[in-house]
Amino acid sequence: MTDEGARKKLFWACFVALVATSFIFGVRANVIGELATKFDLSEAQKGTILGVGLWPFAISIIIFSLIIDTIGYKTAAIFAVVCHIASLLLTIFATGYQTLYWATFLVAIANGTVEAFINPVVATAFREEKAKWLNILHAGWPAGLALGALFTILLGGLDWQVKYGMCFIPVAIYTLLVLPCKFPVQERVAAGVSYRDMLREVGAVGFFILGWLMVMGIAQMRSLELHWAVPVGVAAVVAVLAGLYTHSLGNWMFLLILLTMGPLATTELGTDSWMPDLLGAELSATGATWVFIYVSTIMTVLRFYAGPIVHKFSPIGLLVLSAVVAIIGLLFLSKAVALVVVVAATVYAFGKTFLWSTTLGLVSEQFPKGGALTLNGVSAVGVLGMGIIGTPFMGVLQDREIDQQLSAQTPALLQKVSGDPRQTIFGEVPSLNQEALGQLNEEEAGQLEAVQKAAKKGSFAKVAVLPGFMLLCYLILFGYFKTRGGYKPVDLHGHEHAEGAEPRF
Repeated sequence: MTDEGARKKLFWACFVALVATSFIFGVRANVIGELATKFDLSEAQKGTILGVGLWPFAISIIIFSLIIDTIGYKTAAIFAVVCHIASLLLTIFATGYQTLYWATFLVAIANGTVEAFINPVVATAFREEKAKWLNILHAGWPAGLALGALFTILLGGLDWQVKYGMCFIPVAIYTLLVLPCKFPVQERVAAGVSYRDMLREVGAVGFFILGWLMVMGIAQMRSLELHWAVPVGVAAVVAVLAGLYTHSLGNWMFLLILLTMGPLATTELGTDSWMPDLLGAELSATGATWVFIYVSTIMTVLRFYAGPIVHKFSPIGLLVLSAVVAIIGLLFLSKAVALVVVVAATVYAFGKTFLWSTTLGLVSEQFPKGGALTLNGVSAVGVLGMGIIGTPFMGVLQDREIDQQLSAQTPALLQKVSGDPRQTIFGEVPSLNQEALGQLNEEEAGQLEAVQKAAKKGSFAKVAVLPGFMLLCYLILFGYFKTRGGYKPVDLHGHEHAEGAEPRF
């Protein structure tokens, strides 16, 4: 794809498609309370509706990554448009819980499909500067979040249907941009790399990870009680079949990156779910929303100007630096009070900004034989890993911290509100009796709220272990590249690295 004008038009079509996905995500998160009131949703139903935005995303991104080179990128883009429009219409004309459930299911499918086509398209169109352009592309995610939050503030007094109807604007724009585009032949296909060689990069171990996470994700979101042997057994069958077909366990570097994706997604997206509560406790609710917009804007600007930063540090060097700053940011958040929490959130934003997008750049530059599958597989593992392991891990940290602080500070209150222990994948965890919480007097409720706030802040420090694990993995990769003379992108057209590219640290 040599026409610079055509490349830029294609890029902006992909960029706006990503903006549309996060815009819808942001608006839905802000109106879920209104939806719950309108349709008399229980907390369990609200949780299910929010949760169904997880596993369909992963399923669609994996399925389309396996077939997208056959059906074509424009076909996938049109399918995403149809699902987005259908989801918006179902939501606006919803009649109850079931309608909202299927609307959320469809938007998750659409979002996964968007991710499945935009990443390999941009990596192919800008194959000489993949890390730079994938970072710029993923500036669309925080940009959409900021715009969605801003619209909900500006339209605060209007009905939720009006707010949700605004989501048609970015969807219509990306539809009009995508339809006239001519999509390139994916780099792997153009280079003559076989489908089997693509699968070899993931290998038996990679397919075991994907299989286990997908089964666990579906079971969790459908509230299915599965014996641990079921997902392991299904994943083992998938791994054996993949191993027999590919004769490969997987590229060791790619597998190492896969292991970082659950912690990465939890560090970025999972921790974000705590931010409104933390900011709302230190500031007003409106102030918390404005800080969220501010942080999202920082991420957008930094990703737009990622080119010189990536060139300076290399993708692996930037990941090492980002992990260090993320650790500092989380530790800072655990101690910050009042307006200082804004400064802490800023440091945290600098740390998390480049993690996801630079990982995509690293994967696209080091495993081009994996095509769309390796590039999108890391996103699928990240989302599923966050939902199955990361988010529950964060909840366990909070539950244990609350129990410990109540035991140390107000043992009588703990005895009053203590519930039955619950089983998790991390073992037995203490819980609070929800019925007892409703019977607390004003003083006791205040004591409990103070403990919960302190526990939430304290848990930020413990979550820092996740970017700590990522840092260890990145340092292994950094050391590997150093022994080979520096970081060099792999070129499928017969060169070890792109023409003119110098080894970088």
